This record gives sequence, C-alpha cells and structure tokens, in this order.
Amino acid sequence: MDRRSWLLLLILASIWGASYMLIKIGLRDLSPEMVAFARIALAAAVLMPIAAAQEAFRGLRGRLGVVVLVGAIQVAGPFWLIPAGEQEISSALAGILVATTPIFTALLAIRIDHEERSEGPRLAGVAIGLVGVVLLFGLDLTGSTAALLGGLAVVLASLGYSVGSFIVKHQLAGARPLGVVASVMAASAALLLIPAALTVPSSAPGLGPLAAVVALGLVGTGAAFVIFYLLIGTVGPARTMIVSYLAPGVAVVYGGVLLGESITAGTVVGLARRRRAVGARR
Repeated sequence: MDRRSWLLLLILASIWGASYMLIKIGLRDLSPEMVAFARIALAAAVLMPIAAAQEAFRGLRGRLGVVVLVGAIQVAGPFWLIPAGEQEISSALAGILVATTPIFTALLAIRIDHEERSEGPRLAGVAIGLVGVVLLFGLDLTGSTAALLGGLAVVLASLGYSVGSFIVKHQLAGARPLGVVASVMAASAALLLIPAALTVPSSAPGLGPLAAVVALGLVGTGAAFVIFYLLIGTVGPARTMIVSYLAPGVAVVYGGVLLGESITAGTVVGLARRRRAVGARR
C-alpha cells in the first residue's frame, strides 16, 4: 500500500478505536438499540443531503436491494451487537475482539475472492490472530456466561463487517463511496427504527451519553465509513481490514485511561498477538 492508504488506515484506526469508549459512555443512559440507531440516523441525516448535492447516488441505480443487505449485515447488525456485547465486557476487550474481522476476511477469501487470499506472511498473520482470540476467550471470558455471550456478540459483529466488505467490493463496485455510505446509513437507520422505538428511555439521557452518541454519529460512523469504503475501493477488503488490528491499541488506551478499565493479562496478550499479526500482514 502507498503512504496515503496507510495514513487513511491510521486515521480510521484512531477513530474506531475511540468508538468503543464512546459506546460505553452512551450505554450509561441508552439501550444498545438506541445507541446504534442514534449514531446511524445522525450520520445518515448529515451525509444524505451532501451526497445528493454532489450527485453521489448515480452509481446506485438498481442496487437498492444490495444497499439494504449491506446495511443489515455490515452496519445495523454489528452496530447493535457491539453495544450489546459491551454491556457485559469492557470497551477495551470489545475493541480487541473486533480484530477478528481480518481473520474472517482471510478465511472467506479462500472461497469467494481469490484476489484477497492470504499467502505466506499474511497467512501467518491470520494464524497469529487466531491464537490471540483463543487466548482472550480463555483468559478473559470464562468468568460468566454473560461475559462469554458478550464476547461472542462482538465476534459476530466482526463477521458482519467482513461479509459486508466483500458485498461492497463486488456488488457496489464503481459507485462513489459517499453515495454508498449515505445510502447504507439511511437503510440501516430504517432497519433499527422499530427496535430503537421500543427501548426509548423513560427519562432524558445525560449530557455525556448524548455527546458520545453525537460523536459516534458524525465521526465514528459518517466520516469513518467514507474513509472505510474509499479504502475498500482502492486497496481491497483484506488490506482495509488491517484497521481492525490497529484500532485495539487505541481502544485499550482510552478504556484504561479515561474509563478506568483494568488491563488484564488477556488484554496484554491479545494486543501483543495483534501487533505481530500486523507486521506479518504488511
């Protein structure tokens, strides 16, 4: 990858690494459904008029079904599953578990996308990542059934990220990233409207949770997904998913420093394994 792509990856990792902390703050007063819907709806409200003004929807004619499918698999589902998981596990651990996304991408590529297949050092990176996941579940998620289910919810979200990336690459090729993001966000918000409406809080949420959700919507969702889809279109899903190896370090720092979360042995081992995985996949 060129320097521009690496810079975009680092920016994206910084944004998404902070998102797990913001989700944790939002959950203080809001349900997982509300956190997911609010961030997506806000992103859609900002991006839709911008995309329309720039005529960014032209390449999406006749692809409404694909847009809805991507919205369900890559946005609405994961954006609900991760907050649901964070009700039981730390934001730092959630950030690390999302690093399973490149693993799923590599495994799926074996069957559905030969261009994205991992070979040599990249395959070694996948193996290192798998070891890290096993260690995390063994060290940090054996204390309770709730924590185990929370971790599995985050891993399932990672699978959604991976599957959605292949759909975007193959079914939405040629479409402008801004138009894709805006359309996917609008579809995802529609999918989550009823679940969110059923969990509206009985009292007004505090300023902290509201600010966290606004930041999630504008930066962690809107701006981040424009960068994400731009990278998919230029360097492909497998290389784009390296962001999932980079973001956990940011998540651990924010969780430990700003939220006071404990840094467990599993967290340290998981981060170390992911750092080696990044080096192996370059």
